[in-house]
Amino acid sequence: MTYFDYTLTSPLSNLDNSSAPLLAVTIVWHPDRTRIGEQFIGGSEGDVIELNRFTPLFMHPGAEGLPLGHGGISRQPLRLARDADNHVVMTLPASAMVVELNGRAVRDTVRFSMAQVAQGQILTLGRAVVLCLHWMDRLPKHNPVPGLIGVSGASIGVRDQIRMVAPASLPVLLLGETGTGKEIAARAIHALGARAAAPLVTVNMAALNEALAPVELFGAAEGGQATRDGVFAQADQATLFLDEIGNAPAAVQPMLLRVLEGGDYRPVGAAQGRRTSARLIAASDQDLDAIAFNQALLRRLEGFVIQMPPLRTRREDTGVLLAHLMEQQGAAADLPPALVAELAAHDWPGNVRQLSHALQRALLMLREGVVPTLEQLVRTPRPQAEPPPAPQQPLQRQREEPGAPRRKPSALSDADVLAAMAAHEWNILAAAAALGISRPSLYKLLEDHPDIRRPETIPENDIARAMESCAGDVERCAALLKTPAEALRRRWRLLRPG
Repeated sequence: MTYFDYTLTSPLSNLDNSSAPLLAVTIVWHPDRTRIGEQFIGGSEGDVIELNRFTPLFMHPGAEGLPLGHGGISRQPLRLARDADNHVVMTLPASAMVVELNGRAVRDTVRFSMAQVAQGQILTLGRAVVLCLHWMDRLPKHNPVPGLIGVSGASIGVRDQIRMVAPASLPVLLLGETGTGKEIAARAIHALGARAAAPLVTVNMAALNEALAPVELFGAAEGGQATRDGVFAQADQATLFLDEIGNAPAAVQPMLLRVLEGGDYRPVGAAQGRRTSARLIAASDQDLDAIAFNQALLRRLEGFVIQMPPLRTRREDTGVLLAHLMEQQGAAADLPPALVAELAAHDWPGNVRQLSHALQRALLMLREGVVPTLEQLVRTPRPQAEPPPAPQQPLQRQREEPGAPRRKPSALSDADVLAAMAAHEWNILAAAAALGISRPSLYKLLEDHPDIRRPETIPENDIARAMESCAGDVERCAALLKTPAEALRRRWRLLRPG
């Protein structure tokens, strides 16, 4: 069982655990910016949602519902039908309205698997209104927490947990990828707690010099007199936030354990110990079970664990995040719906922080009259150029090289693509670098490849058998199934979250 399994949800607002998730549609972008984040929550299996200009009604929690209303939306309905297997079939309206799925125009009926809906599917109607089709595991609610923006079930759950733990004195461990908002969550816990009037003392454990770390944390004394206070003294009666706790020097980890166990510590050079009542919050983007980290300390830090969800698992939050960031920056310009759809469909390895930086660049370009694209806003790692390999050099040997010369995707054969994927353990980024093409170009080649499968098209039982035969090794399983490893890993987590 992972942290994600027992920390992301809260019994305060969950739907009945025995029930299937609800099918939901969230307004990601709308010409009327006040409509962003409104939702329509459908029913369970067998339900049909008909989307047109006048139905259904979208609403913020506690507010009156309104239809999409925009003149570019057809009066004829786009139908979303959910079956007993939690697949969703999208049938296009009998009209000339342009319907785009994840930035590409669609002209035929589309069938989504349960996993695909869980990833969030971005629909653009009439090139004006951007929607996200997704699941909800809880009902919408108004539970604001400073700085934590989102209408997804994951965001609601995180805010519930913060409100639950803030008044307590338990240590809190915040886990999540870089850019998911761990520091914002720490500040919110402090602001909603009993110590809000006291300071929040912050220290980045990764920035501590190993030799000086004990002094930074616990202070120093000479001749029986304190010569320097450490952060534990500064945070007495307040809150101490230890960011990047996974990088804490090994020498100070037992000292931190002692403080957590009884509040006792001893400044460097002091004859007597001191006590602190600091409330401790720690954060890490690492798997603390998998690194050389003091396990007794980890157990103490786990007083209350909150997993911060990555942006790619809550695409329905993209619109409200963009609107919030634009408001913070005082931006008057509007974003083109096509760009918003691209931003919402992107995976964002840097999460909200990366989205914020991309938005800043987009606003600069828009002010200069340039309409940006995602490729102009998000840096794609490119391999360093090198002399082309000898003609007789087989493609498999490129795995040993730091990069490959840039090539045209059209010049690559199906055999080239298959060999590169196999040589690089079905890792798309590494294979793209070896082939000398961009990752988006490789995605397109994979979609058209006759022998490479998309994880969402592989039956669950086939994946389960392959994972069992490979002892849970995703890379080996990907090679067996001939499918990209990272996409397979995401699908497997959705199918078997434990």
